[in-house]
Amino acid sequence: MKISADCIIGEMRFRGINHIAFATGDMDETIRFWRDLLGLRLVGGVGEKGARQYFFEVDGGSMVSFFEWAGVAPVPDKDPGRPVEGPFVFDHLCLEVEDEERLWELKDRLDAAGVWVTEVLDNGFIHSFFSTDPNNIQVEFCYRIEEIDLGHTPRMTDPHPTALAREGAEPREERWDLKITKTPEEERRLYRGPLQKMIRLKNRWEE
Repeated sequence: MKISADCIIGEMRFRGINHIAFATGDMDETIRFWRDLLGLRLVGGVGEKGARQYFFEVDGGSMVSFFEWAGVAPVPDKDPGRPVEGPFVFDHLCLEVEDEERLWELKDRLDAAGVWVTEVLDNGFIHSFFSTDPNNIQVEFCYRIEEIDLGHTPRMTDPHPTALAREGAEPREERWDLKITKTPEEERRLYRGPLQKMIRLKNRWEE
């Protein structure tokens, strides 16, 4: 997952996306698609009775993660970008490859596996196509047109942008009247998180 620049808010810097978490009812089918077909390494996994969470490496420390929960079913089929009504959170994930040749190679690979793919689209700043994983998650694959960098030259072509969108690309910190009290170092406590098991427990691949 290629990040062109850090996101900056005051002294805060976001380096990128560490992981995005989805859910599946069949982890082996998910592994078969994400690891064995797309080629993403399965780099971590934790489990307990009735639940698992596995991590697939994308690039540069970014990962796609899946929880396996009994009773989870694939989401309803939906074209990416098609409006919906009611509670809704996620539309699609876009993964970037290095160049045009890799994009077409990936499309041909998915097609050979009998996986649905769209035509390749020229989106101006990226060329891309869509597919779906076994959970009906819409996945877009793209390569970036190097001479067009939205981070360097942001663009807004919506003829009716929202009021805040009209203000431009840069963060407006003054909109939040924050009275921040810095946590003293002696009060900074770390609590054991559920993923610590991935580092603390025995590595099953080393048995």
